Amino acid sequence: MLFRSIQNELLRWCEKTNRKPLVLRGARQVGKTTVINQLASHFKNYIYLNLEKESDSSFFENHLDVNELLSAIYFAHGKFQDNKTLLFIDEIQEYPKAINMLRYFYEERPEIYVIAAGSMLETLFESDLSFPVGRVEYMVLRPISFYEFVKAKAPANREDIFKTIPLPKYAIETLFKEFHEYALVGGMPEIVSHYIKEQDLVKIQPIYDSLINGYLDDVEKYAKDSKSASLYRLLIRQAFLEAGNRITFQNFGNTKLDYRQVSETLRGLEKALLISLIYPVTNAEIPFQPNHKRSPKLQVIDTGLMAHQLGIQQNILGIEDLNTVYKGIFIEHLVGQELLSGQFNALSALNFWVREKKTSMAEVDFVINYKGKIIPIEVKSGAAGKLRSLHQFMEEAPHEMAIRFYAGEIRIDDAKTSSGKEYKLLSMPYFLAFQVREYLEWFETTLDQETQNI
Repeated sequence: MLFRSIQNELLRWCEKTNRKPLVLRGARQVGKTTVINQLASHFKNYIYLNLEKESDSSFFENHLDVNELLSAIYFAHGKFQDNKTLLFIDEIQEYPKAINMLRYFYEERPEIYVIAAGSMLETLFESDLSFPVGRVEYMVLRPISFYEFVKAKAPANREDIFKTIPLPKYAIETLFKEFHEYALVGGMPEIVSHYIKEQDLVKIQPIYDSLINGYLDDVEKYAKDSKSASLYRLLIRQAFLEAGNRITFQNFGNTKLDYRQVSETLRGLEKALLISLIYPVTNAEIPFQPNHKRSPKLQVIDTGLMAHQLGIQQNILGIEDLNTVYKGIFIEHLVGQELLSGQFNALSALNFWVREKKTSMAEVDFVINYKGKIIPIEVKSGAAGKLRSLHQFMEEAPHEMAIRFYAGEIRIDDAKTSSGKEYKLLSMPYFLAFQVREYLEWFETTLDQETQNI
């Protein structure tokens, strides 16, 4: 059974006194149904409805009063009414009346634990579909993180190792080997489960194709016309080929498509959580304000799917430093995926930093907002002195903290910009990206202690 970190977030939702019905978002095949089935072990009553089945959707057709609806559901499932009931409404996008009913669960039966889920790709072409504002809350499920991958395949002591900050040196070599496995496989649950069971990369190759074809089939099924379907299918394929790059909407992916066509279609795929458009910030201090007039980077749902589509999985086998694969784009994309892996808020997003002037061009891979500071993150190997763009960012930053993920051990270096400004660079193994905020806490505390000892 795959451990998913979102279980802890779901349990916190269960404990809230002002709990609202929860809408669990996520692309098809990221494991939404599985995580709720696992959550159900904490409940006396668990009722599962799949609105792709007429027998389940008919409840919402025949019973418009929420109390009558619940009575019918309990009766049909042979359950006694109990406040400790988890009601999971799967594929809710299939039946808009069920979506509207969520507001009445909140207003009239708040004691019932209601979770709804669905494949958002199927709602792209349904403009009338909307959730009750202010009466539901959202959570996002993303692909499996490296931490979840390790817990699924390795001994139980892995969890304790990650709780030790900084990570002991003796664990780094082993975890790097496992991270390279994760880089090869990716984070889609079905693929991870098959790989852990079979330990055979060849056997999981057809599953990658099956997942991609599933996304393409969704478009075919729900598009309003053939032209729209063709456009979505084309851009799904192109997105995996352009992943990790900065893109322009005009003529995207060497197509002849115009700005509007590409912009609307990519934003639709972003709504479906198949891609993310990563916009830059252009300042090094608060306010943290992405500039949507600048070209974004393209992040796809999973780096394993990306590697399969690009045909670069063989390049990863036996490699010492993932930074040498696909001109460094591959590991940057994977670190981005890990930075997002523990973010369950629907508004969570990645950003990077740019300076685009005729006399000075610079780009930092990622930036995050930490306690009112914009912290730069580079994904690079090599000497700290060669991080030119990072130095330029730190020239403008009103603090002295920077992060670099690389193929090495944990260390804090003294760094200096070209003008002589000194700052501290925390270098960490790539595989600790999912813990970046915990390490920032440790980094900040370490620097404070150094200052006090001077």
